[in-house]
Amino acid sequence: MRTFIRMSFCWLFLFSYGNFALSQSSDAALKQLFEDYHEQFLTMFPLEATAFGDSRYNDLLQIDIDPGFAQKESQFYRQTLRKLEEVDLSKATETNRLAAEILQYELKQRLLGLSFDFDRIPFHQFDGLPLSFGQMGSGTGSQPFKSVKDYNNWLKRVDAFAIWCKAAIERFRDGIKDDYVLPKILVERMIKQMLDPSIVNEDPEKNLFYGPIKLLPAKFSDTEKATLTAAYKKAITEVIVPSYRSLGEFLRDEYLPKARATSGLAGLKGGSEQYQYWVRRWTTTALTPDEIYEKGRQEVDRILDEMESVKQEMGFKGTLAEFFVHLRNDASYKPFKTPEEVLEFFTAIQSKLEPQLDKAFSNRPKTPFEIRRTESFREMTASAEYHPGSEDGSRPGIFYTPIPDATQFNITSGMESLFLHEAIPGHHYQISLQQENQELPKFARFLWYGAYGEGWALYCESIGKELGLYTDPRQRIGALSDEMHRAVRLVIDVGMHWKGMTREEAIEYMMSKEPISEEGAIAEVERYMAYPAQALSYKIGQLKISELRRRYEMKFGEKFSLPQFHDQVLSKGCMPLDILEQRLDEWKP
Repeated sequence: MRTFIRMSFCWLFLFSYGNFALSQSSDAALKQLFEDYHEQFLTMFPLEATAFGDSRYNDLLQIDIDPGFAQKESQFYRQTLRKLEEVDLSKATETNRLAAEILQYELKQRLLGLSFDFDRIPFHQFDGLPLSFGQMGSGTGSQPFKSVKDYNNWLKRVDAFAIWCKAAIERFRDGIKDDYVLPKILVERMIKQMLDPSIVNEDPEKNLFYGPIKLLPAKFSDTEKATLTAAYKKAITEVIVPSYRSLGEFLRDEYLPKARATSGLAGLKGGSEQYQYWVRRWTTTALTPDEIYEKGRQEVDRILDEMESVKQEMGFKGTLAEFFVHLRNDASYKPFKTPEEVLEFFTAIQSKLEPQLDKAFSNRPKTPFEIRRTESFREMTASAEYHPGSEDGSRPGIFYTPIPDATQFNITSGMESLFLHEAIPGHHYQISLQQENQELPKFARFLWYGAYGEGWALYCESIGKELGLYTDPRQRIGALSDEMHRAVRLVIDVGMHWKGMTREEAIEYMMSKEPISEEGAIAEVERYMAYPAQALSYKIGQLKISELRRRYEMKFGEKFSLPQFHDQVLSKGCMPLDILEQRLDEWKP
């Protein structure tokens, strides 16, 4: 009997040690794979490295729209995927196994995306290198300008930008050959952006890209200042201005006449297949366009009922449509005179919100936070947005708000809900906590899925009342308008890209369902035209997170903790909604 016990113990020890060794082997393999993937990703996409706060590649700029780059990219993803599939995930820790599942999902989606050759449209009026390059080169963006090396790094990127612009023109021409082109109205917007006076002004000192020279550190010697000033003036006049002008003139003279009259992807050959890809990519679900369209209609009807109640609370006697006109046009809802007053209002929201956050969050980010006005060159077409801080906290997270005309900034536009979404606790909490989480592999600290990230931010709007906001019915109607805005997107985005809805029909539908100006509706609809399915991510993500909260409130009853729930949602970083749901099903408070 003793012999049997001794032998069983030895066998059990060897079995356990073997499992431990396998686990160590799997985790070590995954750790190395994650590190290799992240490092190679940064070398391929140095602009991403700069955005992440990694300064090693600040002098490089990828020509990622070149067909040869796509081949290298595909090879990189396939090699990583093969290595990943060789690891026994069942022997890895929960954190590494989850990261591996997410990376596998990401690689497969990227490979599928490459098959469509989307680079035949290198950028549009809402997103792309010519826009982000202006932000970086202004001296106040993610590109650092603290040392002489920093300043010289940027000059090297300027030289590479000229090459990128030439490649962009060739890629646009490839699209013309295939009838794969943008809608005319979007091209008209892009022409104005590329030929904006702040960018093509040949007086260097009046050019946006002269900003870093105005911010030269006092510690630089007089010789260094003079040398850099001369170099930046030369770069502006000989590289930057000609590059932007060449893009603008090409778009105006050659591309615009070939641009299409249709609004959605359905107007392109293979457009329906592309849209299904984007729907999957942006929602991270298996929902079909038709299912999403129906969800949108249901949400629109629900929110209209709530708007009706607030309308009555505010004492308005007319119809809801008349109420929308009243909210858009009544001067009492436009109290601001200067951009500074608008920024001060957002600062006051932050002050009101901060003492309430402990009710809902046990973990709060260390990354600093700032509120800024959007730069003038992109203010007319930009939306309010959040720019993440750096991992080490040296660059703050920034809430940008465009204020082209402060006197038209409407207090019922949802200023509190906007702040909850774009700033605190929305994007600033989610992104900062993810980047600060040292338990995550580096690639996972900077990963982004719209359905998760935008869904979380829209969910944060829905808890505004719990955080002490929305006490003013003008802000409550603003919050409902913002929620309606995201519900309307489900109908309009699918409508234009899947069901043949025109730009004009989309604008009319939007204005009938929410108190948005015609200018605002035009800008939004044109954004959806340029960015297929991206707008779906907000509401689909919010619906899922809200559904999960209700599920666990019912399941755990009095044991349910809102701070714990939020920690569970945020603790492992950004991930596809399907994977998030699977992971939360294992949660035990």
